[in-house]
Amino acid sequence: MHRRDSARSYAAVTRTACRTRGDEFTAPGRAVAAIRLIRPLFAETSDVPSADTERNQLASLLCERSLRRGDFVLASGARSDYYIDARTTTMSGRGQLLIGRLGLAALDEIGWQADTIGGLTLGADPVAYAVAHAAAAAGRTLDAFTVRKQAKQHGSGQRIEGSFRAGMRVVVCEDTITTGGSALNAVQAVEEAGGKVVGVLAVVDREEGGRGAIEGRGYPVLSLFTARELLGRL
Repeated sequence: MHRRDSARSYAAVTRTACRTRGDEFTAPGRAVAAIRLIRPLFAETSDVPSADTERNQLASLLCERSLRRGDFVLASGARSDYYIDARTTTMSGRGQLLIGRLGLAALDEIGWQADTIGGLTLGADPVAYAVAHAAAAAGRTLDAFTVRKQAKQHGSGQRIEGSFRAGMRVVVCEDTITTGGSALNAVQAVEEAGGKVVGVLAVVDREEGGRGAIEGRGYPVLSLFTARELLGRL
């Protein structure tokens, strides 16, 4: 693996342009400032140190349960010679444990302060619940929510369910980022409801333009793994 590929993965967080005001991040289009992550480059192709034993265990679990070779048509309509069904990992007991611990550690590493975490159902749900559970186990408060794909047609008619209210600092999460559409859908719903998005956390970044699309809108992206790294383990 080329070292410049490793550096590019870490540098992805530094490319984000957005406006900062204290610990609040707002949408681009006004004065902007770069968010920079300053620390050693420990990992090969991700944003989290690779020496961690639990990280290696999660990578193995993803390769065993979620990564498949073949001919696939993705939700975006594009064809791919591999497919990552992250839900077979994120919804497993062991996957929940590891994703929760590693996701929480990643948020601490980058310094994102959030009140709640969630994203577009269904892929984001187990990721959000795992991280919230890990926070509680560590004696900390970080709640979770889910974003409906469409507002419900009865009751309050809201799209966001769970632990969320206007003014909260929010991490939007995803199991896998491809085009970034699901994450940006959730970001829009959160902001329309008065939340303040501090960033997007993903278990796997497929490196197919999604990160750039999200960062281009002013939201930093943090991934536990890249598809390239997982494919390199097969």
